[in-house]
Amino acid sequence: MFPICFVLLVLIARDCNSQDDEGPYRGKFIGKLNSYHHQVSGDVYAVDDWTLLLVDFNYDGTGDDTFFWAGDSGRPGPMGYIVPDQHGKTNILERYYNEELRLRLPDGRKVSQIAWLAVYDIASQNAFGDVYVPEEFEAPAPRALAPLAPAPGARVSSGRVRFLDASTFIIPEFRYDGSGEEVYFWTGVGPQPSSRGMKIPDEDGYLEPIRAYNGEDVQLVLPGGKTVFDADWIALWDAGSRAALASVLVPDALNVPPGVMKIHNHKTSLPHCKQLHRDYQVSWEVFGNQVTIQLAGQVGENEYMAFGISGSDTSSAMLGADVAVAAWDARLKRGLATDYNITAKTPCVSVLGQWRGVCRDERLGAQDSNQVFSAARDDGLTVLSYRRQLAPSEPIDREWPTEKPVFVVWAVGALDHELEPAFHRLYHKHDVRLQLAQNPPENDCFPFTIGGRAPAPAAWERAALTDPALRVFRAALGPAGGARGLAGRARAAPARAWYVNGQLAPDLQLRRGLHYTVKVRQRPARARPAAAPRPALHGQGTSTASSRPTCSCAAACTTRSRYVNGQLAPDLQLRRGLHYTVKVRQRPARARPAAAPRPALHGQGTSTASSRPTCSCAAACTTRSRYVNGQLAPDLQLRRGLHYTVKVRQRPARARPAAAPRPALHGQGTSTASSRPTCSCAAACTTRSR
Repeated sequence: MFPICFVLLVLIARDCNSQDDEGPYRGKFIGKLNSYHHQVSGDVYAVDDWTLLLVDFNYDGTGDDTFFWAGDSGRPGPMGYIVPDQHGKTNILERYYNEELRLRLPDGRKVSQIAWLAVYDIASQNAFGDVYVPEEFEAPAPRALAPLAPAPGARVSSGRVRFLDASTFIIPEFRYDGSGEEVYFWTGVGPQPSSRGMKIPDEDGYLEPIRAYNGEDVQLVLPGGKTVFDADWIALWDAGSRAALASVLVPDALNVPPGVMKIHNHKTSLPHCKQLHRDYQVSWEVFGNQVTIQLAGQVGENEYMAFGISGSDTSSAMLGADVAVAAWDARLKRGLATDYNITAKTPCVSVLGQWRGVCRDERLGAQDSNQVFSAARDDGLTVLSYRRQLAPSEPIDREWPTEKPVFVVWAVGALDHELEPAFHRLYHKHDVRLQLAQNPPENDCFPFTIGGRAPAPAAWERAALTDPALRVFRAALGPAGGARGLAGRARAAPARAWYVNGQLAPDLQLRRGLHYTVKVRQRPARARPAAAPRPALHGQGTSTASSRPTCSCAAACTTRSRYVNGQLAPDLQLRRGLHYTVKVRQRPARARPAAAPRPALHGQGTSTASSRPTCSCAAACTTRSRYVNGQLAPDLQLRRGLHYTVKVRQRPARARPAAAPRPALHGQGTSTASSRPTCSCAAACTTRSR
C-alpha cells in the first residue's frame, strides 16, 4: 500500500510542477495528444488561461479540411470552434514536424473553460488526435508572495512580491534608504539567505550596488535563465556585513506562466570571466607577457563595446583610460577592436594643435596595440576576442598588472556616422576591480538570454515650428530625452540637446529674405580644463552676447569676456549693407562708489606714464592698466601733423586703496604708458565692463 501511495505522490508532484529534467519550464502540463490518424502527436501545456503550447507537434498535413479545434462538449465533434494557428490565422493546417507552437484561444475564451483540444477534420467530422483538459484545471497565472520581511534595524519595506512569470517578478512600493555600500538584489537556495547566492540585475540590468528607492515598483528578472523553481528565497543582501537586510521565501511548485526567454548557447572558453552587466561580460586569460580578452555583449549592429584599464590607480576613471573599442562591421562581416586613449569626455577634436577627447592611438601618433583574432555575431550577441601586451609599449599606453588588482572601465554605446564612439548608454557607475592572474580563476558570468525584453519605446513625435509669423526663437540646452528623445531619432545621440521655444530639437521652417532672431539662454560657464580653439561665426542675422569668466578658476577670475552665440570671443565675419542685431544679456550690477570726474590733459609737450593697480588688493590682481601723466587710462587729445613722444616706465606698482577717476588727456606732446592691474583681489571684484 505504501509504495502505491508514494508513486501517486510522485505523479501528482510531477503534474503540478512541469519543470522536468528534459528541458525548460513550459507551463502546466495538460497531457499528450492521443493519435488516431495522420501521425498526429505532441505534448500540450497551458501557458496561461488563454494560451496553449504544443511541443514536438507532428501532423502529416494530408487532411482535406483540418484545423485546430476546441470545445466544451463531452468529446470532439461538430459542436466546437476553430483555434487560430501559431500565426493567428484560421487556414487549413499544413505539415508539421517536431515543431513548437503557441495557440491563443479566440474571443477571450479560457483554457479552464474548454474540455478538449483536437486536430479535427470538418469535412469528415473526424478527430485525427485530441487531448482532454482535466476537470477543475487551474491554469498558470501570476502569483503573489509575502512582502519583504526586514531584518531588525533595516529600513526596508515593500508590498507583496508578485511573480508575473517563472523569471520575472515585481517588488511593489519598494523603499530602501540606500545607506549600504554593497547592497544587491540576491537569490539562491537553502532555508535562508546566505552568501552562496547570486546577484539579480536591477531594473536597468546593472549588477552594481543598488541605489535608494522611495516607494517604487521595481520589476526584476532572474539572471541566466533561472526560474522560480531554482530559487528558495529573494533577498536584499549586504555583502559588506554578509547579512540579509530583508527577504521573502518562495514556495515550491509555484503555478506561474513560463518566461518567454531562451538561453543563448554562448559560453566562453577562457578561465576568468566577469559579468559587467546583464547584457555584457568580459573574459580573459594571461599567457606569458600577453593577455587574451574576449568581449561578449547583447548590443546592436551599430553599437560598440569598450573595455580597458582605468586612468586612475585608485578608482575606475574614464579620463586617462587606455581602452579597446570593439564593434561588429556588418558590411565586411568582421570584428574591430581599436585602441583608444581618453583625454577628455568629448569626441576627438583638435585643440590648439593637439588632439583631445576619445581618440584613436593612431591619431595621437602611436600604434594600435590590439590584435583581433576572432569575431562573430549571432542572435543579437556580438563576441570578439583580441590580444595585447601586458607591458606598455608606448607612453600613452597603460600597464596591465598581474601581481595586484587593477581598476578597469567599460561602456556600451552607439557609433556615429564616422564609426567613432558616441555618448554611451551603459557604463560603470561604481569602481570595477579585477585580479588578472587570480588562482583559482574568477568566474561569475551567467548565460545570456534571448527574447523577453520590452521593445524600445517609440520616439516622441518631432515638433515643427512652421508658423510664418514666428520671427523670434528662444533656445536653451537641456536633457536629450533618452530613448524616446534624440536617441529614438538619430544613430548616435548626445547627452544634451537644444530646446527651441520649449520643443526638443524641432524642425524650423524659415524663409529667405526674412529677418529672424534667436535668443539663447546661457547659464554661467564653469571653468574650462583647457583653452578651446577660437571659432569664427560666418552666419548672418542676430547674435546674443553675454559675459563670462575668461580664466580656468571661477573663484580667481577677475576679468570678464564676451561670449557671442555661446562662443568665447569669436571672430565675426560681417558684410556691408546688411543689418545685424546684437542682443546683450546684462546682469543686475552691484552698487559702485560714485565715480570721480574724468580729467582732461590739454597741455603740450612730454607726458610721463606709469603703472598702478586699479583695485584695493594688489596681491590677487592679475591684469594691469596704463597710467599717463599720473592719470588712469585718460583720454588723449592729439592733433594731426604734430610729433608726440611716449616714455614708458615699467616698475612694480603698489595698490591704491580706492579706485581713481578716469581722466581725459586733451593735451599734445609726449606721453609715457605702462601696464598695471585693473582690479582688486578676486574675492572683492564685483563689477564687469563691456
